[in-house]
Amino acid sequence: MANAIRFYETGGPDVLRYEEVAVGEPGPGQVRLRHAAVGLNYADTYFRNGTYPIPIPMPNGLGVEGAGVVEAVGEGVGNVAVGDRVTYTGFINTLGAYSTERLIPAAPLIRLPDSISCETAAAMTMRGLTSAYLMRRIHDFKPGDSILLHAAAGGVGLIVAQWAKLLGLTVIGTVSSDAKAELARAHGCDFTIDYSREDVATRVRALTGGAGVDVVFDSVGKSTFMGSLDSLKRRGLMVCVGTASGPIEGFNPQLLAMKGSLYLTRPALADYIADPAEKEALAGELFDHVASGRIKIEINQRYALQDAAQAHRDLESRQTTGSSVFII
Repeated sequence: MANAIRFYETGGPDVLRYEEVAVGEPGPGQVRLRHAAVGLNYADTYFRNGTYPIPIPMPNGLGVEGAGVVEAVGEGVGNVAVGDRVTYTGFINTLGAYSTERLIPAAPLIRLPDSISCETAAAMTMRGLTSAYLMRRIHDFKPGDSILLHAAAGGVGLIVAQWAKLLGLTVIGTVSSDAKAELARAHGCDFTIDYSREDVATRVRALTGGAGVDVVFDSVGKSTFMGSLDSLKRRGLMVCVGTASGPIEGFNPQLLAMKGSLYLTRPALADYIADPAEKEALAGELFDHVASGRIKIEINQRYALQDAAQAHRDLESRQTTGSSVFII
């Protein structure tokens, strides 16, 4: 028997249960995957608490990112074979990663090069591919451009900061403590702002000679939205990549004109990896940077799968830095 985290109702971390489950054999287009490591992402808390509705009956599994070894393949599977080391991320189509073994569609699977361990893959596939499209698809960055990066000591933040320096950008990161500021600076942030002590937009203006930054990457949402807009230069780009503090409230688009003809986008990873060729290109660039050491993946929290509830508490209380994984 395999084990998995499941929940029978939405709510706080205590709804998560560690149970034995039967996996079975893969059907057409599926594989049976034995996990080595599973990623912990903020999106997992949204599924658990009902922010992201799940269009299937309870009970449900949780988690959308993992890495392991293919143990069996169903009819029509051609992109992976038994024995392949693979990683994956996605959304509804990959839900159920919090498990020792599982059935999963073969389409989302990405074969791992020998240079990338399963643990590293589980810690970076969602964060790394998110960072890849933010750096390589969202904006035509040029050396000397500047960005404001919220949650700079988080999993995406540490990767984006390193990638931004490879592109010659100036990186201003927001953090909530001296320790997180030190971590963010060690991974590429030129400047850090402790948002608990300083007004972010005022400090950004001071650091940029009054001009503001070219792009803001805001994964916080409701509590930082207005400050992010106020940190942009004329015709700057606001990229809403998450809502850790809650969804952004409705506003009149005229606000963007009043603050300097700003641009705003709310991208989703799924739309940047839907095309297999584009997914392969982004993954290849990510793997190359990590394998060469140009980008380091910081796994700062490791949990047993049965400790999923505590992992969610740590994540939601902002006690984590870098990436977190469940070791299977």
